Amino acid sequence: MSEAVEYERIGDIAVLAANNPPVNALGVDVRRGLLAGIERAEAERAKAVLIYGKGRTYFAGADIREFGKPPQEPWLPGLCDRIEASPLLVVSALHGTALGGGLEVALSSHYRIAVPSAKVGLPEVNLGILPGAGGTQRLPRVAGVEAALDMITTGRHVRADEALKLGVIDKVQDGDPREIGLAYAQELLDSGAPRRAVGEMPAPDPVDFDAVYEAVLKKGRGQLSPAVAVRAVQAACEAPSFAEGMARERELFMQLMESDQRKGLIHAFFAERAVGKLPELKGVEPRPVHQIGVIGGGTMGAGIATAALLAGLPVTLLEMTQEAAHAAKDRIAGNLAGALKRGKISQQQHDAILSGQLQLATGYDALSAVDLVIEAVFEDIDVKKQVFAQLDAVCKPGAVLATNTSYLDVNEIAAATTRPQDVIGLHFFSPAHVMKLLEIVVADKTAPEVVATGFALGHRLKKVSVRAGVCDGFIGNRILSTYRTCADHMVLDGASPFQIDKALTDFGFAMGPFAVSDLAGLDIGWAVRKRKRAEGLDPRARDSSYADKLCEAGHFGQKTGKGFYVYEEGKRGGTPNPEVLDLIAADRAAQGITPRTFTDDEIVRRYMVSMVNEAAKVVGEGIARRPLDVDVVLLYGYGFPRYRGGPLKWADLQGLPGILDDIRAWSAEDDYFWQPAPLLEKLVAEGRSFDDLNKDAER
Repeated sequence: MSEAVEYERIGDIAVLAANNPPVNALGVDVRRGLLAGIERAEAERAKAVLIYGKGRTYFAGADIREFGKPPQEPWLPGLCDRIEASPLLVVSALHGTALGGGLEVALSSHYRIAVPSAKVGLPEVNLGILPGAGGTQRLPRVAGVEAALDMITTGRHVRADEALKLGVIDKVQDGDPREIGLAYAQELLDSGAPRRAVGEMPAPDPVDFDAVYEAVLKKGRGQLSPAVAVRAVQAACEAPSFAEGMARERELFMQLMESDQRKGLIHAFFAERAVGKLPELKGVEPRPVHQIGVIGGGTMGAGIATAALLAGLPVTLLEMTQEAAHAAKDRIAGNLAGALKRGKISQQQHDAILSGQLQLATGYDALSAVDLVIEAVFEDIDVKKQVFAQLDAVCKPGAVLATNTSYLDVNEIAAATTRPQDVIGLHFFSPAHVMKLLEIVVADKTAPEVVATGFALGHRLKKVSVRAGVCDGFIGNRILSTYRTCADHMVLDGASPFQIDKALTDFGFAMGPFAVSDLAGLDIGWAVRKRKRAEGLDPRARDSSYADKLCEAGHFGQKTGKGFYVYEEGKRGGTPNPEVLDLIAADRAAQGITPRTFTDDEIVRRYMVSMVNEAAKVVGEGIARRPLDVDVVLLYGYGFPRYRGGPLKWADLQGLPGILDDIRAWSAEDDYFWQPAPLLEKLVAEGRSFDDLNKDAER
């Protein structure tokens, strides 16, 4: 017997206990242990088999260490078939999570019991594949087609009480998984319950699978795995036999395994887990953070305060007047009401946060005892330097002083204090209590334990934290500035903002760049453009005025009801603003530009190549330590389609030589903007990829 699965005999029941911490992943040793356990139970003439997991969970899914490696026997589909085919009564007792292959093993058992806190699900579509061990064939037979389609195409986790109603679980009972499983198995034996193989149940009734396929594809913005999974469920209804349905599932599974989308999603999965593992922080202890201060109670400051409060941290929020402080509290209360409505917090937690965890203040002295303070005031370097000089005067020694700046020089801000080693950038994304990305900006003199404190805080706030160096815009906004400039150039040359937005949402972005500008507020980009012009633009740089004209007319996007799009109250989204095309035409005429047509493919290619080229510069300069850092920033902060893995994974899949050829060709029309990144040229010359750099960093 494998040590990963322990065997014992209790009367007529053979007990198979998975012991593969931390999550009883279904690695090869576990699979071999289950197979050996079933065979031994049959040889010893047991009457029933109980399968459960020791530790904190039943089988939580596949073993990620086996991803990308050749499969080893027994394969999970064959193991599930073998469990189901056993003449013994097979019972699974679930606790923790039964996800992916874990739920497929449970479905191949004849009966399932779970503790009330257990959750089940088939999240394979989030990795670009579909359940490949019978999940698409067995789940519809027990839960019905509609429920199975919902679970499989969303990958959502289903609580035990709902799973019981759906028929996925037969019984829910509190207690130890082993004990309730043994009692249930004995009860089934005593009552003469029949062996009940899901694969032998009748095929479920079909639905309009073509309509479901199209709806799922549209909802996923082009992600294939949920839509292909619909076709696998269709086979459960329409295949002449269960075996033929299983064969169809395997065929579709292998198609997805070979897809670029699967490669992109697997890359995103591992990149998210690798992004916070920095050699420089190994053995470095973060400073303790028991209470924090937030300066500024606008949308961003209130969002940051909300995120901290939801994580159980007491917050002192500083505003300049009592009226502004109470307005900030109202914003926080609105955020908390949303969390309450979504079930993220209880009414008791909601009330406790507002009555005791949040303190309002109008003087800096109130921040004298906080362990960490985050400044979220107006994006002006002089204002921020004044704030940090005040913090330097009142904050206790060792307090971490953080700025939420989106673009400004953290070194210059740190120089306004006598303790630059305590200063760091914590760049949240709006709304800060919802968006998962946190850029941790490390200045020249930031102490290692302060960096560690930033990552520890990000973990506590449930953020995906990425280390960034100091430059204008750090990782994300620096790259954004470049690909947004590329979009502006295409508009001057003949594309419309609306065509560009549509081409990029068709590519998979959550929103196009002009719709994003409307959402963020056109005044933000306007302020950045004015600052850069004041600093002096390179004479070779192309500039445009059409967006400035919108701002000069008071049109700042969604918050004013008009920007590139016109927004009507109560209606979702906007309609193209016809005034924009006149402003663009005037700008072109003033610059003597004759517009040309762009195909959607050309729009996407130029936009993506500009993004990749600037990202390569960011990595080459050390602003991002690894290509995967860039990918995670774009995935979590900028609506990049997850199934494409991030811009640098996309570039690897497209081929770096072709991307470099495009940049060199386009430099003939604008050799200031289209300058190849030295790192990109180096990788092409060496025949290497961005993923090779990620692997180098691992080593």
